[in-house]
Amino acid sequence: MSGTLYLVPTPIGNLEDVSQRIADTLAQADFIAAEDTRVTMKLLNHLGLKKPMAPYHRHSTEASGRAILNRLQDGESCALVTDAGTPAISDPGEELVAQCAALGIPVCAIPGPCALVTALAVSGQPTGRFTFEGFLAMNKKNRQAHLDSLRWEQRTMIFYEAPHKLAATLQDLCSTFGADRPVSLCRELTKLHEEVRRTTLGQAAAYYQENAPRGEFVLVVRGAEKPEELEPSLEDGLVLVDRLRGEGLSLRDAVRQAAKELGLSRNQLYDLALGK
Repeated sequence: MSGTLYLVPTPIGNLEDVSQRIADTLAQADFIAAEDTRVTMKLLNHLGLKKPMAPYHRHSTEASGRAILNRLQDGESCALVTDAGTPAISDPGEELVAQCAALGIPVCAIPGPCALVTALAVSGQPTGRFTFEGFLAMNKKNRQAHLDSLRWEQRTMIFYEAPHKLAATLQDLCSTFGADRPVSLCRELTKLHEEVRRTTLGQAAAYYQENAPRGEFVLVVRGAEKPEELEPSLEDGLVLVDRLRGEGLSLRDAVRQAAKELGLSRNQLYDLALGK
């Protein structure tokens, strides 16, 4: 009989956020699969636990995942942890969960710390409907395509970002959503220097051009609210045409696809593209 894979959240900053159920699950598991065993060791020491650990991170998903699956199929139970927060959320644990599901191996998620939910709750932005977008791609073309797909998104949007990329990301968000779009920048959540800066994308971009960002950030961006923001213009069509042409489409095919996606007049968009 297969063992169970337990998805065990870990503190996003404050070690006191470990629940009794989290501690009990870590104590009872046969072994722990950890993103970084050094980070997990600090948590185990805090809890007074000693457990065998196996590495599982984005650079070892194939080999480590196969070894973990074999142990699960042999009847061992595994607690999967990430460095901070809930495993499998913007995390390679997603792949391990999918493999377990395909093999019929039980998976049990333990509720607990999660940066995106914590940031959303404290952001002051609308919480009824939201979309988690995780980290934006480093590749410029893929990054812009991701943002273009969100240009008319009405739900609150949540992004993760590292400090060294924050300034560039804020500039990209400004270009896509406008400088006046409200944003909450949640920094070092649950830690000693926790900060929530509620401002606009333009003001945030200007602030972090002058002040070096420190710590990990969760960006909570308000969705589009005005009806006119939801109606694509011919200029928006040109942006999409340029991106499609960069992907290898001819001008005619790019215009046809952009007009169809955005609900624009193909002839007007084609005339405008020719006149550039």
